[in-house]
This record gives sequence, structure tokens and C-alpha cells, in this order.
Amino acid sequence: MAKELKDLTKRADNYSQWYNDLVIKADLAEQSAVRGCMVIKPYGYAIWEKMQHHLDMMFKETGVQNAYFPLLIPKSFLSREADHVKGFAKECAVVTHYRLKTDPNGTGVIVDPEARLEEELIIRPTSETIIWNTYRNWINSYRDLPLLVNQWANVFRWEMRTRMFLRTAEFLWQEGHTAHATSEEAQAKAIEMLNVYADFAEKYMALPVVKGVKTANERFAGALETYTIEAMMQDGKALQSGTSHFLGQNFAKAFDVKFINKENQLDYVWATSWGVSTRLMGALIMTHSDDNGLVLPPKLAPIQVVIIPIYKNEEQLKVVDAKVQPIVDNLKKLGISVKYDNADNKRPGFKFADYELKGVPVRLVMGARDIENNTVEVMRRDTLEKETVSLDGIEDTVVNLLNDIQQGIYNKALKHREECTYTVDTWEDFKAQIEKGGFVLAHWDGTTETEEKIKEETKATIRCIPMDSKPEEGKCIYTGKPSHRRVIFARNY
Repeated sequence: MAKELKDLTKRADNYSQWYNDLVIKADLAEQSAVRGCMVIKPYGYAIWEKMQHHLDMMFKETGVQNAYFPLLIPKSFLSREADHVKGFAKECAVVTHYRLKTDPNGTGVIVDPEARLEEELIIRPTSETIIWNTYRNWINSYRDLPLLVNQWANVFRWEMRTRMFLRTAEFLWQEGHTAHATSEEAQAKAIEMLNVYADFAEKYMALPVVKGVKTANERFAGALETYTIEAMMQDGKALQSGTSHFLGQNFAKAFDVKFINKENQLDYVWATSWGVSTRLMGALIMTHSDDNGLVLPPKLAPIQVVIIPIYKNEEQLKVVDAKVQPIVDNLKKLGISVKYDNADNKRPGFKFADYELKGVPVRLVMGARDIENNTVEVMRRDTLEKETVSLDGIEDTVVNLLNDIQQGIYNKALKHREECTYTVDTWEDFKAQIEKGGFVLAHWDGTTETEEKIKEETKATIRCIPMDSKPEEGKCIYTGKPSHRRVIFARNY
């Protein structure tokens, strides 16, 4: 067994440490020289690239186009929308000078005090302000609408307590920003993009999510409504996995973005913004992986199938090579990413453990005896079950197995969420259940004051008001005041 796997903390012993260990040992990322920032390694980035690819295609199917906007934002822009600046002010990194110079003491470089910027620049925490300042030049008439733009970018929010992928100062994401002629169109777009996120999470990540509306206290800064997808991790904590915001006319008014409507009247446009980030990598890890390492959904795995030969000498290896190459070629023709690892610098046992650690969905093992018997050993990563099957039709076997794994890990995650979702009606039951973890469905009186008191006393937040929830009369678990529907409470990442 590989040393990396031996040293992997067990989930039951310390779930948080297990996660940190796995990110590093599976070669996904590592800490950088910059506090709070990470280096995403090639294997981790390959997973993110697959996420990008599928999401990008899904965005474009809705009419969205990609663009790119500046990393640096004039400080004055963040002052134009009061709620927005209030929400991000404490997280902003500020550029004050534009030049360095040699230290007169000869010890390196220093900031040139004479190179101070006339106006400080903010490293983007999000791009609403710079984008809406740009849209003012792009939008004049209803004929220019809707304007549907997305950018793949990095953002920076000064985080003091970080965890790789889940919360870092700099992270990668996409942010969509759309402009519309009517409120109804904008709200429909915000919900449409939330549904795109939910479809991606469930179909590609094998991640069951709850679609819902955020409370006023949890809304995006500057939004009139925030929609969210919430997922449950194996430890029962919630993870906000994507958000879509109806911004109303707030940013249009702040940046004077007007258009001539069909009635030939001047009006402000209506806006949305929506985004997901490398936090999805954290969701992927914590939803499916186990004490042997990563468990990746086949649709996002950089390597979907690995083939490992067993041989005693070069002659045997040549025989296996000849048998394996057509299989590799056929799998690739089917769009399956496959790696034939016949390198002689690592023993088969090490390779087995290493590919298990990295979550490769299917492993094929073939030796001289298998060639004689026309068989191959097949192992599926999700259950670690092994089976010896015929080489005839092996490509169809692999395709069916990948589909089965994809559906299987989704079903397992959904079952876990269902088993860890509870309904409570009293404050005492609520506190007891929150301590155990999971999603707690409970009545709430609808006030921010009550929401904050519950959070203060239990560390639980309202994750969302489920969009598919039905009205139900009841009493708030905290105040006893009337409530018209249940909301989801949970502790979260």
C-alpha cells in the first residue's frame, strides 16, 4: 500500500483533517507562499477544467457569451451601491502604488513613495461594479437587450481563516452578469441559471442539491433576491454550492445604465448575476470520497479508466502491450479518457493504491494468465468490488460500469441526505438535532432578529427556504410566533 494512503486520516477520527490530508495526498492542491492562497496542481486543475467545460457549454445553450473584464476596480466604483460596498468592504485588497524601486540600502526593492496612485484600485472581490460601468456604453435601446455575459476569472477576498477549495483568499470562478428590459425577464433568468447549476451538480457531480431562496440576512450584497443550491456533506454540514441573484435596478441606477424601451420611454435595465467557484471541488471531495481517497464521478474524472499490466519480464509485457493497445484505442474512440500505466519504475501494488487515492473510477488489471484465458480483472472505485470478466466486449462493459458508478454515487449521496434530514417542532429538539448534524426542517417567524439569535445560540443558519416547499402553518421554534412554512437550518462550511 502506498505510504500516502497509509497516512490518510480516517473520516471517523477527524473529518476536517481527513479532508485536508486528501487534498494534498491526492495531488489536488497545496498551500502557497502567499498566506490564504493555494496552488492548484495539475490533477486538481484537470477536474476543474472538466467542470468549466461542461458548465460553459450549458451556459452557452441559454444564449450566454463569454467576455473578460479588468482585475482592478477603481475604489470610487464600490461606493456607488451602498449595500454592495458594505458587504465587501472588509474583504477588499487595495492597490495604492504603481512602482517599486531599488532600496538605497541595497537590500532589494521598496515601494516608491512618489508612485502613489491618484485613486486606489481594488482587486476584484466580484465584478458587478466594473461590469455595470461598462454596460452603460453597451446598452442604449431595448434592441440591445437582453445582454447575457459570463466571465471565467479569479477574485480576491481577504480571508483570514482558510481551507483549500472551500475558502481561500484568491479563488477561481465564473460570474454571469445579465441585463434585461423587464423585471420578469431578469427574475426568470436568475431562476433559469440556478436550474443550470442544479442540473450540473446532479448530472455531472452526482451531487444532490436543494434549490431555495436565501433569507434577507443571507442575500448577496446589493441583491433583491438570492437563489441558492445547497448540498449536504458526509459530516452532515451544508455547503452552499452555487448562487444566482436578482439585482433589480440597483446597479443600473448606481451606474446610470438606461435604455429606450418599446414605448419609447427611458428606463433603467434590470439585472442578474450568478456564479459558482472552485468551492465545487470541495463539494466533490466531501460528498463522495472515503478512507481510501477520492471517489470521483466518471463524468468529471481526468482519468476514467486505468489499465495496469502484471508481468514478470519484458516478453510478457510485450504480449500484454499488444493486447491492451486496441482496447485503449477503442475506449478513446468512445470518448473515454484512459491511461495505460506500463511504467516500470513503480510496483503494481503502489499503482493500485495511488489510483485508488486519486479516485480513478475503473481499474483494469491484466497479466499473462489473463491473456491466456482472454479475461481481465475489473475493479470499480466506488465500492472497491473486483470481478474477472471476458475481454470480449470489454469496451461495452466499461461504458456500462462508468454509467453505473455515476448513478450509484448519486444515489448514495441522495440516500445520505434523506436519512440526515429531520423535522422538528420544539426548541429543545432543534438544539439536540443541530448538534448531531444534518438538515433540520423547522418553522421560523420570518424575522432577521430571530434568525441571528438562533445562529448565535446554535451556530446554525437558515440555508434556504426550499423552492418546492408547500405552505404549512406552524409556530416558530424559537419565539412561538406564527410561521407559514418550514425552512432548512444547518451548520455549514
